[in-house]
Amino acid sequence: MKNFCGLVSIVGRPNVGKSTLLNRLIEQKISITSRKSQTTRNNILGIKTKDNYQMVFIDTPGVHINASKVMNKVLNQSALGAIEDADLIIFMLQRNKINTLDELILERLKGIKTKKICAINKIDQVASINSLLPVIEKLRSEKDFAEIIPVSAKTGKNIHELENMICQNLPENNHLYDSDTKFLAKESFMISEIIREKIIRFLGEELPHETYVQLQKLEDKESIINIDAEIIVARESQKGIVVGKNGAKLKKIGEKARIDLEKFFNKKVFLKTWVKTKKNWNNDSDFISSLGIGSLYD
Repeated sequence: MKNFCGLVSIVGRPNVGKSTLLNRLIEQKISITSRKSQTTRNNILGIKTKDNYQMVFIDTPGVHINASKVMNKVLNQSALGAIEDADLIIFMLQRNKINTLDELILERLKGIKTKKICAINKIDQVASINSLLPVIEKLRSEKDFAEIIPVSAKTGKNIHELENMICQNLPENNHLYDSDTKFLAKESFMISEIIREKIIRFLGEELPHETYVQLQKLEDKESIINIDAEIIVARESQKGIVVGKNGAKLKKIGEKARIDLEKFFNKKVFLKTWVKTKKNWNNDSDFISSLGIGSLYD
C-alpha cells in the first residue's frame, strides 16, 4: 500500500479560525484560541494519521498589514515562511467577505505553485449558504485553488469533507511520525501556552497582546508537578491589570490554568505565578529571538 504524507500550512488573517480548525482536525486542543490577534505566536506542529495518510499541520500566526513592531514583523516572517515550506496550503477566509488583508494574502499565494485549498470558515454564522456564492465565484475565477469548501471549525460542519480533500492532495511519501503522535511541542511550551490562553481570556480588552509566559521551574515528582511561571508585560502600568485588585485576577488565571494543566498531565499540579515588567519587550528583537517566538517547536 502506498503511503502519503505532507506538510500542510494553515494560513489567513488574524482571528479567522486557524487554531480552532487545527484543534478540530487533530481532535485535540494543541493551539490556543481567542478573538484577539497574535494569539498564535509560534508555528504549531499537529499530526493527524488516517490509515495510509499522514497530515503534518502548521498553524501559523495571522498575517498583519502594518507590521511596525518587531513582534509583528517576526510573526509575518514566520507565517510566510510556513507557506513556502508547505506541500499543501489551506487558505482560510471568514464567512462571505474578502477584506484588504485577505486580498494581500491571496496576492502572495498567486506566486506559489504549491497546491491550495480554500476553507471558508464560520458558516454557522451566516443566514444562508447562498450568501457565500459571490465569494466562491470570485475564488473560482482566479483558478488558484484545487478545492473550495465552506466549513465551521467551531461546530465541525464539513470538517470530514475537508480532511478527505487534504488527504487527496498529499504527495506520496513515507510517514514522518508514529501513528499515535498528535503534536510536537516541548512541555514547557505547552505549559506557557495554557497559562497565556487564560491571560487572554480573562483580561478581555484590558490588556493588549504584550504578555509572554516564561517558565522558571518545572519539577515533575511522582505525585505532583511543581511549576513556577513568570508573566512578562511590556509596561509597568500593565502589571496591575494582570494582578488585579488584591491579586484577584492573577489568582483566577492561575486557578483556571492549573485545572487545564492537570488535565494535560493527568496529575496534580502546583502552579505559582508572578508578573514582571520588561519594558517594550515586544520591540526587542534580541529578546524575542531568545524566546523562540515564530519558530517551530520540536
